Formats: sequence, C-alpha cells, structure tokens
Amino acid sequence: GAAVQGEEQRDPPQASVSNGGEEEGGRELVELKVIWNKNKYDVRFALDSTGAELKQKIHSLALPVRSPAGLPPAMQKVMFKGLLPEEKTLREIKVTNGAKIMVVGSTINDVLAVNTPKEAAQQEVKAEENKKEPLCRQKQHRKVLDKGKPDDVMPSVKGVQERLPTVPLSGMYNKSGGKVRLTFKLEQDQLWIGTKERTEKLPMGSIKNVVSEPIEGHEDYHMMAFQLGPTEASYYWVYWVPTQYVDAIKDTVLGKWQYF
Repeated sequence: GAAVQGEEQRDPPQASVSNGGEEEGGRELVELKVIWNKNKYDVRFALDSTGAELKQKIHSLALPVRSPAGLPPAMQKVMFKGLLPEEKTLREIKVTNGAKIMVVGSTINDVLAVNTPKEAAQQEVKAEENKKEPLCRQKQHRKVLDKGKPDDVMPSVKGVQERLPTVPLSGMYNKSGGKVRLTFKLEQDQLWIGTKERTEKLPMGSIKNVVSEPIEGHEDYHMMAFQLGPTEASYYWVYWVPTQYVDAIKDTVLGKWQYF
C-alpha cells in the first residue's frame, strides 16, 4: 500500500496531537456525526462556519440518499442541544469534535408522498395553524387588548422570575374588559378572582390548567387563562399579567410549590 505510506509521510506529526483541529485551507475543522432519517454521515466541517452553511452542507449530503429532491435547507430542522441557530458559527455554539447533529425534515418527495397517517397530519396542521395565529390575535381577545394597557396595571420586570407578591395582583382585565384582581390565599389553598361585582373563591385543586401567552407588542405582559371546568370553554381569561409572575402563578395554582 504505497498510497497509505505516502499519506502518513505527508501528515505533519503534530497533527495527530492537535485536538481534532485539522486544518483545511487554514480553517479549523471538526468531525461531526450528522444523523438524518436513521442514516449517519461523518462530516468534516469548518468550525467558523455558520448554522446556515451547515444546512447547505447537509443538503448536499442528503441528495444521494433520496434523489432527486434532497432536503433543502428551508425544510431542515437541525438540532444541537436545541435548535441550531443559523446565524451563529459552530464555534460560538461550542460544537466539538464528535458532536452529534440531528437533522429532522422530510424531502420534497416524502412531502409529496404524504405518508403520515391522516390523523397525525391533521394534528400537525392544526398545531401549525394554532402556532400561526397567536391567541392575542383572536377576535375574543382583541376586543379586550384593543382597549390598550390599563392605567393602573402593575409594573412588569422583563427577564426576571419573581415569587408571588403578598399583595393581590391588580389592574388587569377579564374577558368582558372589566377590572380583575387575583389574590393567592395560600393558607386556604384558594385563588380569589375579584371583580367590582364579586369575588370568586376557587380551591387551587379545582383549576385544571393554566395557560399563558405574551401579548404581542407588549411582551412583558401576558394574557393568562385558568381552566375552571373540563373544557376550554371554561377558561377564565385575565389580561396584562406582568411577566415576572407568570411562572410563579402557574406553579402555585398547579401545585408545584411546597410551602412549609
């Protein structure tokens, strides 16, 4: 095997010691394992390339397996500890030698030959539609949100999660646009929903679920719903909940906090 010997001689001895940083045209390469459709590809790729460039590379890999359409970058979800950001380089997201990169996506052929059972496909479509239309754009919610932010709304703090305040959360609207305040009576394990007319005292255990979504254009406030009965029709909506309390409210109502 003369060729093999030739290879060995050309290789500078220190290359085998460097931490996988093989150079190609002066660019440091990493060895990646790209996994797509149960196929594994060993790819050497420049560390300073971006996620978008990696998608192009994956596109060229997928071609021989499923011709003619391959897997265009727009249809790839590339995962490395979560979704791979297209604009960042592999070095920035700390991809190292031997990293496993998962690719999720269907070739155009697969999409045309829709081979998902109907049920699953419909659910996906539904999920997509729900994703496209944020709750805050739905008519019933627009009615309230279009009134704008209440004057006496509580200040919100972005990027912070706080425990529930000891005072009631006030200055929020309910779905008829009336003022509403939430009081968490932890010692009674109750949530009190108070309006001008009356206060409902709900045992925390009776609330089946809590959903919330940031309000478009005012992402530091959320709209939130407490599910008081078996179906979504029983959601009690509250608008303009300061974002720093959202997690604490969910945890408190759904019983993740233990108060000792």
